[in-house]
Amino acid sequence: MFACVAMTLAGGVSWLLFGGSLLAYGLLFLPVAAATALWVRPADLITAPISAPIAFAAGVWPISGGSGGFGAEVMGIVSALSLHAGWLYGGTLVSALIVVVRKAVLISRRRLPRRTA
Repeated sequence: MFACVAMTLAGGVSWLLFGGSLLAYGLLFLPVAAATALWVRPADLITAPISAPIAFAAGVWPISGGSGGFGAEVMGIVSALSLHAGWLYGGTLVSALIVVVRKAVLISRRRLPRRTA
């Protein structure tokens, strides 16, 4: 939920301040993906890399460039997602790496008391 709201706001900010620049939107996506992976509960770690692309898609609609009806809006979103997939993959990778490190730390903390006992 945090990531979707944050990326929708980032899309609006990008549209207002940068004229709908997907470069600015992509740069805003990377810290949101990282923050999502850092703030998610340990029990829900697997959801962070899954929610990052969903949030990217949810927030891209203000700057997708579609106009003239529902079909044009959908095509604008699909075009924006396909043309700027590098940002999408990069943010998802950042999120996944943070989740893997957090999971490894959690596992090592769980095993540590067993070794000393």
